[in-house]
Amino acid sequence: MKWRDARRSDNVEDQRGFGVKQGAVGGGIGILAILVIGLLTGADPISLISAIATQSGTGDSTPVVLTAAENESADFVSVVLADTEDTWQSIFQQNGQVYRQPKLVLFKGSVDSACGFAQAAMGPFYCPGDEKVYIDLDFYDELKNQLGAPGDFAQAYVIAHEVGHHVQNLVGTSGEVQRLQSQSDTVTANKYSVMLELQADCYAGLWANHADKQRQMIEAGDIDEAMNAAAKIGDDALQKQSQGYVVPDSFTHGTSAQRAKWFNAGFVSGDTNSCDTFNAAVL
Repeated sequence: MKWRDARRSDNVEDQRGFGVKQGAVGGGIGILAILVIGLLTGADPISLISAIATQSGTGDSTPVVLTAAENESADFVSVVLADTEDTWQSIFQQNGQVYRQPKLVLFKGSVDSACGFAQAAMGPFYCPGDEKVYIDLDFYDELKNQLGAPGDFAQAYVIAHEVGHHVQNLVGTSGEVQRLQSQSDTVTANKYSVMLELQADCYAGLWANHADKQRQMIEAGDIDEAMNAAAKIGDDALQKQSQGYVVPDSFTHGTSAQRAKWFNAGFVSGDTNSCDTFNAAVL
């Protein structure tokens, strides 16, 4: 991805120097375990992490020393965020709307958000309560080494997906899904969650389309990296990796094939109309 000469966002809040809460998640529970527990129980990962942290205690903060590689990664994320700002600003203006830019919070270990206490083990997330995207950049190491999704554009896809949730929040999609879920049984509620997540994947692909056509940021292999990342974090792939079998009714994000399909739909079209997962005949 061609990013070094691109614009940086002013909406990054770097909290990595505030210290890491040690021992907040007992037993060193990793991201895969948290994701799978959430898949099987239907629990919100943020609430799950908060509960575990409460039982384990928040521990003591320790000084954080950031490496050159960590600072470069933060610089990269700032560029990706800036480019999503340019993309969605343009799309909202074309529709006579105002795009309210989200903040992106970099943290190390744990963080307090309007959605509750969260830890790195849950992975990146968007909180509609404060309209912020949260990420511990160590997640990218897990994305590469544990989930098998290396590459800078795989990392960019993660940010673009979370920004997609911000877009859903602004246009009211997230609120409508929550309303429908509150009136549904668990299996049906999970299906609504899958539709929401796949739309965010499509929005990430839409951003990639604009980054390529408007600003020529895409290099050879970038889209393959994003498609691979989308596939590696499919519900079926994560469940097979952790427990050896899948439970389709517990899916909340979509299968590997679905996630890659909808990212590609957004990338090929560059049009929000192609991202209507809620009325699609086939997900």
